[in-house]
Amino acid sequence: MTRILGIDPGSRKTGYGLIDIQRGGAVYVASGVVRIPDTPLPERLKLIFDAISQIAQQYEPEQMAIENVFMSKSAGSALKLGQARGAAIVAGTHAGLPVSEYEARKVKQAVVGSGAADKLQVQHMVKTLLRLPAAPQEDAADALAVALCHMHTMQTLVQTAGSAHSRFRRGRLTIS
Repeated sequence: MTRILGIDPGSRKTGYGLIDIQRGGAVYVASGVVRIPDTPLPERLKLIFDAISQIAQQYEPEQMAIENVFMSKSAGSALKLGQARGAAIVAGTHAGLPVSEYEARKVKQAVVGSGAADKLQVQHMVKTLLRLPAAPQEDAADALAVALCHMHTMQTLVQTAGSAHSRFRRGRLTIS
């Protein structure tokens, strides 16, 4: 079993979601939103770091996946989002977790089947894929989607490596 912590970073709200991979499928563990008070940015970054550190300590994930920065409405917003991501990444690496990063379009593609999916579609598919009784909060659903994307990426890499290993063993692998 592998436990993955997914993060949807934000300087005001940071979503988190944890899933376990069991027999190739995903099982819901926990999710939520860390709400950051309107304080100076350095204090908000510390709160993000502390919250992700506490979540990592409580749930003991083996891996962390986080959404990459997208261009937002303003350069200032993008910089704050990047700093929030940095605080979350440092919390993950401080907890000894390998951290993988995914573009929002890739996350949506992996979970919904379309990189242009909207928030409601992501929430619905997360609810369906994890067999939840209700759709999670928007930021928590996004974090769970990041974790699911990471799971799919890992499974694809394992299948690809297994296929290449199998061809290599049969003498069919050509390296140029």
